Amino acid sequence: MTHPIGGLSHVRGSTERPLIDATIPGFMAQVRQRYGSHTAAVFCETGERWSYDDLLRRVDRFAAGLLSIGVYKGDRVGIWSPNRPEWVLAQFATARIGAILVNINPSYQTAELEYALCHAGVSTLITATEHHGSDYLDKLRSLAPELATARPGDLRASRLPDLRRIVQLGPDPIAGALSFDEVMARGGAAPKSRLDGITAGLFPDDAINIQFTSGTTGRPKGATLSHRSIINNAISCARAMRLTPQDALCIPVPLYHCFGMVLGTLAAVAYGAKMVFPGAGFDPLATLRAVEDERCTALHGVPTMFAAMLDHADFGNFDLRSLRTGIMAGAICPAPLMQRVMHDMHCSEITIAYGMTETSPVSFQSATDDPPARRVATVGRIQPHVECRVIGEDGQTLPVGEQGQLLTRGYLVMKGYWNDPEATADVIRDGWMHTGDLATIHTQGYCQITGRVGDMLIRGGENIYPAEIEALLLDHPDILQAQVFGIPDTRLGEEVAAWIIVRPGAALDAGTLIDWCRDRIARFKVPRHIRFVRDLPLTATGKPQKFKMRAEMCKDMGLIEP
Repeated sequence: MTHPIGGLSHVRGSTERPLIDATIPGFMAQVRQRYGSHTAAVFCETGERWSYDDLLRRVDRFAAGLLSIGVYKGDRVGIWSPNRPEWVLAQFATARIGAILVNINPSYQTAELEYALCHAGVSTLITATEHHGSDYLDKLRSLAPELATARPGDLRASRLPDLRRIVQLGPDPIAGALSFDEVMARGGAAPKSRLDGITAGLFPDDAINIQFTSGTTGRPKGATLSHRSIINNAISCARAMRLTPQDALCIPVPLYHCFGMVLGTLAAVAYGAKMVFPGAGFDPLATLRAVEDERCTALHGVPTMFAAMLDHADFGNFDLRSLRTGIMAGAICPAPLMQRVMHDMHCSEITIAYGMTETSPVSFQSATDDPPARRVATVGRIQPHVECRVIGEDGQTLPVGEQGQLLTRGYLVMKGYWNDPEATADVIRDGWMHTGDLATIHTQGYCQITGRVGDMLIRGGENIYPAEIEALLLDHPDILQAQVFGIPDTRLGEEVAAWIIVRPGAALDAGTLIDWCRDRIARFKVPRHIRFVRDLPLTATGKPQKFKMRAEMCKDMGLIEP
């Protein structure tokens, strides 16, 4: 049932198709039987192309190699790398032996890396050498100077007490580290012979992945996901896009995040589709080239990624007529951008998805044939086997159309935050994940995300929801992106501030924009402080970090943050 229950903001997804009760390696064995000879993955930067048979042979070799260096079920294996072939192998190889993959943001600096490794108790770290000018190896040596004299595979570092093994991508490891190639080479017949027995002892509800929340509000927490949760979420999202073995999915979004490794790799393999990786990080030109060269039919991205491709000077030189669908998520999609994606990029069946790391991640998704207006104004309808409701401050389910906090329940809810029972208990109560997102559910079951509970600001006693003002600003013909937040004010408590990115070639000043807003919204909602910027502080997945905008603005204005 996708329509609200009893006139309340409470929806349940269809249960017509049963959930898959399998582990990732068990599921992949079925995928190999069905699609073994199909192209599984293309890595445009390295030129590698693998069939599903090739992929799973490599997975088994790396899984056996991990066994040979002492990695076992339940061990936490970190991966600190941009999108590379080894990332995909690590995703499936750790699952093959029941090790828990810990996704580490490629943009993490030294202190953040130390926190992630220690908090998750990572015993093996698979690492790239660098990304975007950040020297990973230098950061590791600063955290673990003991590497210089350590025997590879037996690190003892005072600041990283759990870390024993560093596996470096590439052939020439630093002192104290093993190379990825060497671990692959160790995956011979003897350790391989143990794989099936280990896999047989795994269970669908075992923890298999720790994903640190993306840090839009502060220090990350480790959302712990199971085989069952991410497999079934990937299948549901693939079905919503109507993926088939004839499809080719372009994945420019980062693998360290659910968008890449669940909605990307797992969704593609669920239906034997081809995965296409344009490069290590998002580049609009490389992505356009990958879509054309590989005749991609599906493309994932956050709105800023689609905008960057459409606005690229060489956009008109690429044939994108193969495109049909994909997922846009992570932020509001302005109506003009949706029109351009559907018309200029030929993505007429692009879907909008909503979720969070803690829910594996997607709970709502639009259909490929939803009207464009629905795809802009809402995040679609409830996913199968998922239940959501909107509650008021008293915890009661609200009538249809009223705004409150969105709660999610079902197979997709995380097992909890790793090693943080207090934080877990704060957000999961009676099985319901308290998302912290404000939402309304309409009479036909479509959900609209209207902001964050913590985003609400109070100006002179008036409650103000930034999402409402952002939606208005995005209607302005000269505005490309807008973020609204509160900053402290001695008289009113808080004032409305906005960071604005204008369209190329447009000229807009604060006074003109304030006058434009006054004609359209109540005066207390009109931004008082407006800053025009070239870019916004974003997470690696493209989510705006309002806490950084607020801190910078307070510093510049000499204000004390609340």
